[in-house]
Amino acid sequence: MRKLSAFIQVSLDGLFAGESGDISWAHKPKDDAEWNAFVAGNASGGGALLFGRVTYEMMAGYWPSPMAAKNDPVVAERMNALPKFVVSRTLDKASWRNTTLIKGDLAAEIRKLKQSPGEDIAILGSGSLVAQLLQAGLLDGLQVVVNPLVLGKGRPLFAGVDAKIGLRLARTRAFANGSVVLWYEPGK
Repeated sequence: MRKLSAFIQVSLDGLFAGESGDISWAHKPKDDAEWNAFVAGNASGGGALLFGRVTYEMMAGYWPSPMAAKNDPVVAERMNALPKFVVSRTLDKASWRNTTLIKGDLAAEIRKLKQSPGEDIAILGSGSLVAQLLQAGLLDGLQVVVNPLVLGKGRPLFAGVDAKIGLRLARTRAFANGSVVLWYEPGK
């Protein structure tokens, strides 16, 4: 069975998006060699990507662009080449290359996707989707980047989760920029 893991950035106060949906606060300076090497390493793996509609539209608006090819050629090539899935109730089609649209019952569709042949699947961003899949018991791993800032207002990562969910800390990594990555797995 394919594994499903999520990579998401949050503020120290647990928000994955600012008050107006802004996520620019999660971007690191272009000259942050340590962070850029980490991102390039994550992007060099195989597998497939899964997005919620909002994150998909943001990613599809950037990664196929000439600007992305110029600014982040390695990551852009991988983002465009990998198979992608987008979960949406409102989209009629997904135009970004190698993208499949997923509609219908979220848990049932993701269970089918995990049981289908192929490599593991990573969710990038998509905080609402992450929360729903965590609550449904469908995440095999959760990589949370905690950024050293407090937003005060915005969208909390686990909004809508209405039950206690135990996770086990598998490892951590601290960066010179103050961000800390926490890898969690299901468990208590």
